[in-house]
Amino acid sequence: MHPIQVLEQYWNYTSFKPFQKDIIDAVLNNKDTFALLPTGGGKSICFQIPALIRPGICIVISPLIALMKDQVKRLKQKDIKAIAITSGISYQDLDTKLNNCIYGNYKLLYISPERLQQPIVKERIEQMPVNLIAVDEAHCISQWGNDFRPAYSNIAILRQIHPSVNCIALTATAKSDVIKDTMASLDFVDTKLFKASFKRDNISYQVIETEDKNYELERILTTHKGASIIYVRSRKACIEVNTFLSSKGFSTTYFHGGISSKEKTKRLEHWTNNRVCIMVATTAFGMGIDKPDVKSVIHYNLPESLESYYQEAGRAGRNGARAFAFLLKKPIDEQRLKAQFLGALPDANTIKHVYRKLCNFFQISYGEGDQTKHQLNFKDFCKTYDLKAGITYNALQILDRNSIISFDQQFSHKTKIQFLVTNDELFKYLERHKNHNSIIKALLRTYGGIFDHPTKVNLDIVANKANCSDKQLFAVLKDLKKHNIISLDIANSDSEITFIKPREDEKTINPLIPIIEQQQRIKESQIKAVVDYTNNTIKCKSVQLLDYFEEPDTEDCGICSICTATNNKKKNTEQLMQAVLSELQDRDLGSRAIQIALSCNTNDLMKVLKVLMEKDLITITSKNTYTLK
Repeated sequence: MHPIQVLEQYWNYTSFKPFQKDIIDAVLNNKDTFALLPTGGGKSICFQIPALIRPGICIVISPLIALMKDQVKRLKQKDIKAIAITSGISYQDLDTKLNNCIYGNYKLLYISPERLQQPIVKERIEQMPVNLIAVDEAHCISQWGNDFRPAYSNIAILRQIHPSVNCIALTATAKSDVIKDTMASLDFVDTKLFKASFKRDNISYQVIETEDKNYELERILTTHKGASIIYVRSRKACIEVNTFLSSKGFSTTYFHGGISSKEKTKRLEHWTNNRVCIMVATTAFGMGIDKPDVKSVIHYNLPESLESYYQEAGRAGRNGARAFAFLLKKPIDEQRLKAQFLGALPDANTIKHVYRKLCNFFQISYGEGDQTKHQLNFKDFCKTYDLKAGITYNALQILDRNSIISFDQQFSHKTKIQFLVTNDELFKYLERHKNHNSIIKALLRTYGGIFDHPTKVNLDIVANKANCSDKQLFAVLKDLKKHNIISLDIANSDSEITFIKPREDEKTINPLIPIIEQQQRIKESQIKAVVDYTNNTIKCKSVQLLDYFEEPDTEDCGICSICTATNNKKKNTEQLMQAVLSELQDRDLGSRAIQIALSCNTNDLMKVLKVLMEKDLITITSKNTYTLK
């Protein structure tokens, strides 16, 4: 079957996006292929179509569990047999899924790089009729990449198991040294490299300095109506911004990692189908989202890297229409960014300490713990060992990125509440306990079935609606339980930890120290690049981004915050020049008299007078006044 026929049959498209057809042809011609396509370029189709055309199964390596699950779900909806193997599943489930890949005529197997360490996985892959190896987020394999993951080095095993099978590496952001390192690590031969431009002619990049971000949000969303994404740094900010916009009458919802899968699907569907216009989200939102008509992407906080900013901003305007990427910046934001991502960077000793305490917390013995799963209450963990939350969180993230643990913050174990009394009894209780009024009303107005059955409750939402602290909320809930007003099952975890390797303390961490130190140096350079980007008020924002991604010799975009300010300044200068010439039509005037007549700025006027003299349009008289020539 021809690629275009597959595209039409399964995706209902009649033409490819730029580079897609050439990349697919290179893969089908058995070339090792590197595809650098910016966000929205349609990377997944570049390996999914060859996988469908060729007999056998394509193995897709990805570090992003959420994206793997999303792609498998979408493929199944198209009646394409796909399967995902992630961390945390039982040995029996793993065994069954691998057998399905051998005997079940599946076309795509999505697998995390950590899984390639397991003997059973390698043995079963050897038995599979592999038709292609696809490496998504391929920059992770390079030690110079912005998200280097040592587990990606396991991918080379696939090339040894199936030496005649070609490989495609895909990423949205990679500089030249990362591309070279990636191709070398994957043992590419007879390589085809496809590198699309990072330029997005239809996106206006805007950096706005403000003391009142909510005011700017309201102004932007009122001016630029349409589908929007607002990226915030935390779940708390997610709820707060959503509440503010709702109070102003905007059609809005929010999305973060703590929301249930069912609720995520519902909110995404409402936003995708334009039943809700605005999505307030943490960076957990966006991967695999293909909504073409996003009018604006707004970063409420500074991003941690220009790589992530470019990808997130690139979710605007995929239909080619004019779109906007706003970045809101307070003077204090630069200091906060450095404090969050540099000030809270753990050193090697801290990472060792956190790892040992984590093992002790779950009573993992030396040499044990491999593939065991545990529920973690992060606050309790930090309190138990007197650990600083910011540094500890980053240490867990580093352990996750380096395949020591899997740190999953899905909040699957929510608090459950049910009211045990009648409405009349509840109102009588409220008369005696009026200080509980706001919290009880927040519960009743948020969760409709809370009288009928134990209901999963998001305490952050309740606290926000009741305008109270977590401490106050817990105190009221415990009081309600004490008086048999409610049943209360408080969740004792907010995260899930899976130990990927057995506990070996020093031996586990020591090999990672050079990698961790290099990752920290890369993080420092990324933060500097973000700060430089926001502070540069001279160079076109689009050109700044293109320079960062090593795409030189580009022209100013004409539509970013720098270009429009420059154009307005030129326009104002030309208007002032005409006004000066008009004032000098009937009489000679000194500079002060001109300034009073035109009510203009002294510096602007002196610059205009200098230009007019250089153009030989005016001259100075013996009385030190200006006259037309």
